[in-house]
Amino acid sequence: MTSIKEQAAISRLMSFLQEWDDAGKVARSRVLDKFIRFNWGKTAPELEQEFSQGASLFLVRLTTWLRLTYMTGTCLNKLLRSIGIFLSAVSCNRYLVEFLEVGGVLTLLEILGLEKIKEEDKKEAILLLQMIASCGRKYKELICESYGVRSIAEFMAKSKSEDTQEGVQILLDSLVHGNPKYQNQVYKGLIALMPCASPRAQQLSLQTLRVAQAIVGTVHPAIVDFLMGVLRTMHLEVQYEAIELIKDLISTDVRTALLKGLVALLKPSAKDTTKLHPKILEDPTVFQVSGHLPVFLQQAAAAKSIGVISRSSMAVAEELLSLQVVSHLMYAMGNQDHSNGQRLASLTLEYFVQTFPIVEEHVHMAMGDTLFELFMSNAEDLYMNMDSIQADILASNKINIPEALGISSSNISVTACKGLGVPRSGEEDDTKEERAKDNEGPMKFC
Repeated sequence: MTSIKEQAAISRLMSFLQEWDDAGKVARSRVLDKFIRFNWGKTAPELEQEFSQGASLFLVRLTTWLRLTYMTGTCLNKLLRSIGIFLSAVSCNRYLVEFLEVGGVLTLLEILGLEKIKEEDKKEAILLLQMIASCGRKYKELICESYGVRSIAEFMAKSKSEDTQEGVQILLDSLVHGNPKYQNQVYKGLIALMPCASPRAQQLSLQTLRVAQAIVGTVHPAIVDFLMGVLRTMHLEVQYEAIELIKDLISTDVRTALLKGLVALLKPSAKDTTKLHPKILEDPTVFQVSGHLPVFLQQAAAAKSIGVISRSSMAVAEELLSLQVVSHLMYAMGNQDHSNGQRLASLTLEYFVQTFPIVEEHVHMAMGDTLFELFMSNAEDLYMNMDSIQADILASNKINIPEALGISSSNISVTACKGLGVPRSGEEDDTKEERAKDNEGPMKFC
């Protein structure tokens, strides 16, 4: 038989549940406020003690009301936070199973896709999904099986809150770890996020993609085109993450495709550079902005990326020479519509000139004595000191390094590049170390 104390506790619980069942929206909202205030951070045993071993009876009422009202947003934030108290409690496995059995994951994912739901409510849904994913592999698989990756990625792309986007990144990072059955699905979802309109979402997805790439190992071919597109960004933090990913991928089987793509961006197609300016830009009272800006930003970012990866590996620099990188860099230096692109292309070309004597010889011939002296004296500021005729000389250059070496532009090797010349004094030891690193083979993924 139960003691008088236990009977009193059960009576209080039944009275509380009856009050909840009979209450309206306003009264239930007050109950949730009180519950959150006094129970946040409690363990499962503590919650059971609070509810006289009947905490699950309250949880089922919360989940039922959630499923009935989530489309309207009624007390949604408080409901999700209250459920979070159960799911975050130590030894919460029982509550987690009960929540999942009534379709909790699907409800949370549906909340993310509803336009009328507030951003802060969706953030709470993301937090609950984090709690679920942190409980183990089978729960991560359940989220992915429910088309969760697509829902989560789409929400991240549309979200206007950086805090919420950071929460999504944590969730996606959790889903890619310890989830071999669906890690490729998460990986592809991250690739699909790269062209989204939100710079913060792009930055976070690129950060997580680098981690996912190391876990997955195999490189998806589509990643190259997506990366080339990201280089059109005006946001340096996004560009930085893109270049870091390019550096990682240089050691994989998409290396040649990446290098070809970067070199091609230095010389935009006629289609990209002959588009008409918007009419508003023709108004003399409006500050003139180039309609080609995204293309020129991409050109500048490609020059910067080529400089970074060339300096990190002599083998990469030699392979780039076979792809006509010198001629393309000079073309970018002649683009007087975008000074930063000129500057970055000039600095990258300076590296090739200083590293390979044959490049110095051909660049000198193409530029002429006066322009070449300006270039060698201060490559970074060359764009400020050249005139339009000199810019045309750069843009119309006919340099062909592979032809000069008798090397096919489609097949170059480190051995074939030995004729490029000996690096300048002080660089020999570094070059040997770089060659040794290049001969170690492709990166080993975890």
